[in-house]
Amino acid sequence: MQNKNNLWKSKLRGDCSMSEIERIFVGTYTIPILFGTGEILEGKGKGIYCIEMDTKTGELVNKGLVQEVINPSYFCISQDKKYLYTVNELKEYNGQAGGSVSSYLLGLEEGELTYINTQSTKGTDPCHITINEKATCVYVTNFMSGSVAVFPIMSDGSLGSMSQFFQHEGSSINPLRQKGPHAHSLFFDQQQKHAFVPDLGTDKLMIYGVDDKGLLKQASKSFYQFAPGEGPRYGEFDSCYHICYIINELNSDISVLAYDSEKEDFTLLQSINTIPEAEKQNNTSADLHITPDGKYLYASNRGHNSLSMYKISQGNGTLDFIGNISCGGKTPRNFTVDLTGNYLIVSNQDSNNVISFRIDHKNGRINKCYEIYIPTPVFVKPLYVG
Repeated sequence: MQNKNNLWKSKLRGDCSMSEIERIFVGTYTIPILFGTGEILEGKGKGIYCIEMDTKTGELVNKGLVQEVINPSYFCISQDKKYLYTVNELKEYNGQAGGSVSSYLLGLEEGELTYINTQSTKGTDPCHITINEKATCVYVTNFMSGSVAVFPIMSDGSLGSMSQFFQHEGSSINPLRQKGPHAHSLFFDQQQKHAFVPDLGTDKLMIYGVDDKGLLKQASKSFYQFAPGEGPRYGEFDSCYHICYIINELNSDISVLAYDSEKEDFTLLQSINTIPEAEKQNNTSADLHITPDGKYLYASNRGHNSLSMYKISQGNGTLDFIGNISCGGKTPRNFTVDLTGNYLIVSNQDSNNVISFRIDHKNGRINKCYEIYIPTPVFVKPLYVG
């Protein structure tokens, strides 16, 4: 099996004479879930599924259910690929308000999962989970109740009792979606000395310090303030960690922020729409990712049911809009850039399909390759290419 970076470089050079198989896990909604919009979705999935993709053609094959899990709407994998950690997006766990987080032993070659343990997140609808590079902690954001929970990782890969809990406070101008805090994700700076949490309900990017053990602490500046009603959801840094891109769910735009690590502060460089202004009323933007070469950025739009394409300026990191393309289904909640850097893999929640799109590295446009049926897919995570 080739090194991931070497494989990606070879594919960009056009070395595609041999097909290789990329294994990808898909998380699904499995039971009814009440969203912040008031909509109730009937989950049709059974848990975590495995798909395989031909890296030469983009062809997808559904390999079936890997593990029965309740609402595994987001998961992460340890750096050594031994363990998988997933949220269970719930409003009640063991008779109390809150969701849960579960750990699994990952058999990489066969893709099997073996259950280890589960902990309560003490907050409702956990929707995002990540792990630090040292693999000492797992971090969960509870969307509906607006909080962050930190769990220690034990020597056997299990999750210990919650070590930290941070409850966000505040609200903003949208009477339906912003009555209270709604923490949506967590990501780190380059040195993992700071962690950032977009809070859709308060229009803030919360800023935390991170100590050597991976625990969160108060930063000198506690948040960056977005414009009222934007609803920040998810963010990524560029490869140099100087520019941060935040997708705003409620206003269907992307904020391009310059990051000053010494001052722990952000400066707005650009706000750019994901769809035309006139079509924003019935849309909520969802996800955002950058290609490994740092040239292009893509975003997903639910309602408009499209993917937005941008070229990243190599000078200042601002975005040039390329265009929109249909997501090939309905409600593209999550997508990923695959490990070769040549494909987008999109999960369309309400049309029960996962689709591969090939990236044209000359102009950043994407073209649909293959489509498969997966019930209520909401998250896709590549494992390895072999």
